[in-house]
Amino acid sequence: MNPERPPNGVLLEVHNISLAFGGVKAIEDVSFDIRDGEIRAIIGPNGAGKSSMLNVINGFYHPQQGSITYKGETRSQMKPHHAASRGIARTFQNIALFKGMSTLDNIMTGRNTLMKKNVIWQALYYGPARNEELKHREFAEHIIDFLEIQAIRKTPVGRLPYGMQKRVELGRALAAEPDLLLLDEPMAGMNVEEKEDMCRFVLDVNEEFATTIALIEHDMGVVMDISDRVVVLDYGKKIADGTPDEVRGNQGVIDAYLGVSHE
Repeated sequence: MNPERPPNGVLLEVHNISLAFGGVKAIEDVSFDIRDGEIRAIIGPNGAGKSSMLNVINGFYHPQQGSITYKGETRSQMKPHHAASRGIARTFQNIALFKGMSTLDNIMTGRNTLMKKNVIWQALYYGPARNEELKHREFAEHIIDFLEIQAIRKTPVGRLPYGMQKRVELGRALAAEPDLLLLDEPMAGMNVEEKEDMCRFVLDVNEEFATTIALIEHDMGVVMDISDRVVVLDYGKKIADGTPDEVRGNQGVIDAYLGVSHE
């Protein structure tokens, strides 16, 4: 177990987070926690504030109210570089890869925060810098083997089908060796076979890498099958929080997904 992780088993907590853009409230007084080692799903209808919450957690958005406690340290807002250096990695709803670079090179970019030698050493590619890069490349190759993408390791990712690009993006996030992995709709746009593969990889990442995962996903079958706990947002508010079985039977959740009007 990472010694930085708190002994109470809670890796991250969001406390009374509120976020607004102009007069539009994206998140309103939301609190929940993510336990060390679990798969935590964040679900809700379109516009519920799910992606905004992930953006708050890794510092892309700064909330007007509330705080975040991560590994026992509480702050009013996270900053992206701080999140990355402290072990939070992220994939995005819209794939954010370097399309002209190969699969291997894209995954290597995930190692940047772990590289110790400065830019001068790296430019010279000599001595310690070369040895360091070889170690990082070895880990990247391990990720490629783990995700079963050896056949495309040298292929520019812009030439890959959508499902494979999603897998490469997961690989880049894993290359950072995160303690907390944020997945924003990792299975969106995939066919049934691709979803099954991605589900398997998410479960394997959680088990074999001991990585805590928070994911947004619209496929309720997937959420209920792989999640330990589920928090439900609707119109920026938390309406349910519990095990998949508890959430599945919650009338407020059923109403939100059926589009029942809010009085």
